[in-house]
Parts: sequence; structure tokens; C-alpha cells
Amino acid sequence: MNLLSAGAAFGVIVAVFQWGWLSSLVGVTHTGPIPPLAPILMFAVLFGLSTDYEVFLISRIQEEWLRRRDNSAAVNHGQAVAGRTITALAAIMIVVFLAFTFTTDRTIKLIGLGMASAILLDALVVRTVLVPAVMHSLGRANWYFPRWLERRLPRLEIEAGEPERDAEDQSVERELEPATQP
Repeated sequence: MNLLSAGAAFGVIVAVFQWGWLSSLVGVTHTGPIPPLAPILMFAVLFGLSTDYEVFLISRIQEEWLRRRDNSAAVNHGQAVAGRTITALAAIMIVVFLAFTFTTDRTIKLIGLGMASAILLDALVVRTVLVPAVMHSLGRANWYFPRWLERRLPRLEIEAGEPERDAEDQSVERELEPATQP
């Protein structure tokens, strides 16, 4: 899915900065080849941002799955809750990257336009349409985990509350509490 967003962003920058399409809208005065550093840098930043969006979305959907054990309801509810936050975060990043297009440096302008278009596509198409559609299609297979691997991995529950403390820690805590007077 990251390659889809990156490929579309690379297509946008080639169309504007190499072929000259809508170049006057962005303020490109001359067309030419894309600097080799730009796609590498764009892919690295996009990978980080889209992975962040993906983890946020999937972890919310998994929380709903653990609560409901109904894939369709979990995907719908998880997307509804996480989708608003992802869209808001993406809107902020799009505005930030579009601000790069107001510079006179061609490479910075190119990276700004490419990143803004990549995040727009990633947040509005990939994370809100494609990922939930694939998860709906896969159904319960989304949550398959081999038993042999599950036995070997530690079980982490972040929201389960405070872990059990041993008696020694509790006794030290009692000693450190201030004495209260009646």
C-alpha cells in the first residue's frame, strides 16, 4: 500500500516538474530531470508517516476486535474512530508540505508537492478505503495467528491495568508513605 502512495506521488512530481503539466500553478519556471535524492527522501518520510497512520488504524480496529469478536463491526467502528484522527493529522501534514511549494528552491518545492500529494492519497484513499475494504474481505482471517508462534511471543496488554507487584515492592511502598495523624 505504501508503494501505491509513493508511485502516485512520483507520478505527480514527474508530471509537474519534468513534463510541465500545471507547472505555472506551482510556480515551476523550468522543467527538467528529477534530482535523485528527492524520491529517496520522499519514500523514507512517506514510509514513516504512512506506517504511523497504519499502526494507529489497525491497533484501533484490533481493540474493537478483541472487545466484539465481530470483524465487520470492528473494522467499521475502528475506522470511524481512527479515521477522523488520521484525516486531521494528514490535513496538517498536507498544509505543512504544501507550504514548501512557496519557496524558490526547486528541490524543496518538488519534495513539498510530492509529499503533500502522497499523504493526500495515502490518508484519503489507502487508509480510509483500501485497508478497510481488504480487512472486510478477509474477515476472520485478519486475526489468524499461528499457535506455535503465539506460545513463543510474550503477551503484552497495555491497557489491562497495573501489573501484579510482588510483596517486597508493596512493603517498601508502605514504609515510604507519610504517617497520618488522626
